[in-house]
Amino acid sequence: MSNDDAPPFTDARRLSFNQATAKRASLPDVIEACARHDVRYLGLWRDKLAETGLTAARKLVRDSGIRVSSVCRGGMFPASSPAARAERIDDNRRAIDEAAELGAEILVLVAGAAADRDIAAARAMVVDGIAAIVPYAIERRVRLGIEPLHPAFAADRSCITTLREARRLTEPFDAATAGVVVDVYHVWWDPERTTEIDLLGNRIVGYHVNDWLVPPLNILMNRGMMGDGRIELRKIRGEVERAGYRGPIEVEIFNDSIWDLPLDDLMRLTKKRFVAVA
Repeated sequence: MSNDDAPPFTDARRLSFNQATAKRASLPDVIEACARHDVRYLGLWRDKLAETGLTAARKLVRDSGIRVSSVCRGGMFPASSPAARAERIDDNRRAIDEAAELGAEILVLVAGAAADRDIAAARAMVVDGIAAIVPYAIERRVRLGIEPLHPAFAADRSCITTLREARRLTEPFDAATAGVVVDVYHVWWDPERTTEIDLLGNRIVGYHVNDWLVPPLNILMNRGMMGDGRIELRKIRGEVERAGYRGPIEVEIFNDSIWDLPLDDLMRLTKKRFVAVA
């Protein structure tokens, strides 16, 4: 442990269990498991909300006493036609409504990729798309969190791949309205990471942990449980905390072997590794 590393956790009070980490479980089952294992926060995905129904999901969350740290996802702004782009904006407004109904702290935005080979045009559509939904987010009191993805996803998921790009997207707006989600899987490699996290300051609206497995076999499914890979987790947490972030920390893992674990075993493992190495 270096002097720049965050100190070890003594408990899991800041742990938020992201629904994606238990992809094969239903939302009611995940909420019940969080309650059984005293996990205080939950990150929700819109496909699971749709399966359960927003009204039922809201009741389950309220009755459990668990807080929703984020709803994922909005964004996906670039499209090949004006009509398709307008539909993306409408869908983002629906996502904002869902986040507001659930009392979520943020709506995570994944920018989207170029509809063709013009990545510069896609980035311009992202700028326009965020500007279009900010007034509605302000009205509904939902904070937007732009999540840059690893460059390997630039062709199919996000044309925004660095913390610097994400930070610059937020600068036209008040920090209370638009910020950046720092996911270690996507930013651990960035040589400007430390500087950019410092520059973000109170624009850090979310922090996600997992690990980068070696060798990578499938870039989407390569996230591992904390401690199983190569990411300097406490170093990055130290950077994020020095920038001022003290909110929930979401564990978000896409990995078949993790998804195959029984839900209670997964909850126990997640809490153990969160305290030990995150």
